[in-house]
Amino acid sequence: MSPKQLEQLAPDLWVADGRANERMPAFLRKYDFSTRMTVIRLADDALFLHSPVRLSDELHTELDAIGRVRVVVAPNRLHHLFAGDYQAAYLDARLYGALGLQLKRRDLRFAALLGDEPRPEWKGQIEQHLFKGAPWLNEVVFFHPASRTLLLTDLAFNVPAGSTWGVPWVSRLLGVEGRFGPTRLGRLAIRDRVAAARSLRRILDWDFDRVTVTHGEVVASGGRAKLDDAFAFLRE
Repeated sequence: MSPKQLEQLAPDLWVADGRANERMPAFLRKYDFSTRMTVIRLADDALFLHSPVRLSDELHTELDAIGRVRVVVAPNRLHHLFAGDYQAAYLDARLYGALGLQLKRRDLRFAALLGDEPRPEWKGQIEQHLFKGAPWLNEVVFFHPASRTLLLTDLAFNVPAGSTWGVPWVSRLLGVEGRFGPTRLGRLAIRDRVAAARSLRRILDWDFDRVTVTHGEVVASGGRAKLDDAFAFLRE
């Protein structure tokens, strides 16, 4: 029996790891470009899927066992590769995407684009904020108060030292090994530091402890202080 893909972190909170390699050019497929989906079960047993990974038969079964997939979120302009899998498998699910994806993925049907205001399906249960000053990403950050969990996508990585994540020289170039925080490209993506600093302050107003990231390890505790420290350059 294959191991379960869903790992429960807290009541109504799971993560599922996957690989983005299958949707990458052939020469990159041998490398471990791991990625992660965060799953939140809402009050009506509807499932909120953040940054979807490939939908295997096993994962499909596991999701169906914990709730009903009703919301699929592509939270920035880069994390959309597997969104179509869920749209095809769950006809009642609504897909929400970051601003700009409607032009990049004309093959997908977006119910709406994401901003600062939570949609009715998760309003009162999940909070969100469009991180300003980095239009290349247009990343929307989510906060699940019930589990004190912040959901990040590409604003910060948490790749442990010695990890096999990605092409070795790419990991070194991005400066992601052995630390939690933005990559070098992530810093360059911030074009307006004043706006980004305001966004950071708003996010830090949330009472979170855990941070799920799509690349690297989950920050199990102390996430708020670590995020504040990782983005200290915005105050320079």
